[in-house]
Amino acid sequence: MTEVEKVLDAYASSTLSLQDAVTGLHRAYIADIGHTALDMHRAKRVGAPEVIFGLGKSAEQMADIFETLAQRQQDVLATHVSRAQIEAISERVDGVAFNDVARTATLSFCPRPRREKPIAVLTAGTSDNRVAEEAAVTAAFYGNTVLRFSDVGVAGLHRLFACLDELKQARVAIVVAGMEGALPSVVAGLLKMPIIAVPTSVGYGAHFGGLSALLGMINSCAAGVSVVNIDNGFGAAYQASLINTD
Repeated sequence: MTEVEKVLDAYASSTLSLQDAVTGLHRAYIADIGHTALDMHRAKRVGAPEVIFGLGKSAEQMADIFETLAQRQQDVLATHVSRAQIEAISERVDGVAFNDVARTATLSFCPRPRREKPIAVLTAGTSDNRVAEEAAVTAAFYGNTVLRFSDVGVAGLHRLFACLDELKQARVAIVVAGMEGALPSVVAGLLKMPIIAVPTSVGYGAHFGGLSALLGMINSCAAGVSVVNIDNGFGAAYQASLINTD
């Protein structure tokens, strides 16, 4: 029986007053820990638990959040996690998995069944790996098998051609690129699947912090390319996971 069902059952049996039932329902949906109001109902509502954006939060706040969610046995994914935050979380919560490349932290109580088809994650260059790894961790967290293809950018297209057969196993591809952002268009012209393009803030001065890649991807002449924000590996993987339904 869920927390909401317990409250409603108690109210129906007259063991809980109306005001106490209202308070109980509020607490069942939201865990208010002072600095943060955690959405405890999101997994039921949209099929995925709340995700924590670590940037701008203190190490103590992140530890509070993870401890609260662990006590409720709520799965949690955090992105943009710092070393100080990792150390604070580790001191108070067991079983948290950290990925230093992706800068993510995950805690799972209910492993999700694996989807039938994998999600492919491609990078144009090794410098794009942090964003790509954030996408890969997110996709795996939501129950997807991930196929990784690193450093297959347009400067050496033969590297992409060499892995096309394996790529065709995927249902959707996340393509991560900086510089001029050309790789998603190339992949979309070769594969029959949705392409989610992720521009990265990788490049020399005139790339404007990833804006050049973003504009290039938005203006792709290849059909089937969707674009997320700069460096948003999480957003790309979340969307890919929604597409990758059995």
